[in-house]
Amino acid sequence: MRLANVYRLGLKELFSLRYDPVLVFLIIYAFTFAIIAPSRGVKLQLEHASVAVVDEDRSQLSMRLTETLLPPYFQAPEQIGVDEIDAAMDAGRYTFVIDIPPRLQADASEGRRPAVQVIVDATAMAMAGAGARYLERVLAEEPMLYLRGDRAESPAAVGSVIRLAFNPNGESAWFMSVMQIVNMVTLLGIVLTGAALIREREHGTIEHLLVMPLTAAEIMLAKVWANGLVILLGATFAMVVIVQGLLGVPNAGSLGLFVLGLGVYLFSITALGILLATLARTMPQFGLLSIPVFLVMYMLSGANTPLDAMPELLQRVMLVSPTTHFVAFIQSVVFRGAGLDLVWPHLAATLGLGALAFAAALARFRQTVSLSRL
Repeated sequence: MRLANVYRLGLKELFSLRYDPVLVFLIIYAFTFAIIAPSRGVKLQLEHASVAVVDEDRSQLSMRLTETLLPPYFQAPEQIGVDEIDAAMDAGRYTFVIDIPPRLQADASEGRRPAVQVIVDATAMAMAGAGARYLERVLAEEPMLYLRGDRAESPAAVGSVIRLAFNPNGESAWFMSVMQIVNMVTLLGIVLTGAALIREREHGTIEHLLVMPLTAAEIMLAKVWANGLVILLGATFAMVVIVQGLLGVPNAGSLGLFVLGLGVYLFSITALGILLATLARTMPQFGLLSIPVFLVMYMLSGANTPLDAMPELLQRVMLVSPTTHFVAFIQSVVFRGAGLDLVWPHLAATLGLGALAFAAALARFRQTVSLSRL
């Protein structure tokens, strides 16, 4: 294998990409708007939740409970009747409906334990969980504070102090922006390299390469380094300019280590893209094949939910995915400030899986080349 051939073929890939406006637009979009929009638009914490109150008591205590629904956690509460609850929830008008029963204040003053019903639209899973816990605490504490006549808290037998590590304010944008980079890198790593190979086959230029003194490994490595370089530069730009600069998300770790891990992951994921392209004959087939592979790799990688929450068998299966190790690497470096001494097992696993994918893709590509020459 000659490195000069790999270099020149890679330049050809970059020129081909340069004159493809659709792919250029996709790359620019992926590392700008596709990161900004979810980071600012998707909220995992309780914020501006819609809420309605059914006040059947009309007492000072019920009014105080309503006044605790303050922004930015909730929108201004709306008063509705008890006969409107079902229709409002069916229409999705509110995430929370609080039904305050008659004689709430009287029963609380007499030492009884009145029940306040909270109806939650659990289709909004993240907000429903956070809001239900918040309302449960408020509805338990506020009547006691009201009946005591002051807002001083009684001493507790055990004091608890909660500290949010690595994200003190619980900002979902910190998490979403970094995971969107992983998302875009995975998607583009598969699509760009696979599409490059499919495009060569559909345009007939693969035959031109086959009559040249080139090996299958040289052709593959050229596509890996050229497309990987474009994604590497785009992801680094997104991390520095978009995530850290525009969104204000701090990087607790080393930017150089981030780029190193990104390069290793791109080798693995671009090899996988070529492997999928050797299994498909046309671009539509490649799209139908790559989309479910990408979705499974990303959704079950630990980027959205912890691996510990998944079935044990699924956890073991996902260890063969490079995305699982890269997500663990990114979270350790960017959020926790881990060094190479802590994350090298993830890098080694990603590199090993990439070597296996490259070997499998090379074997399939050689078989394709042999059939084409026949």
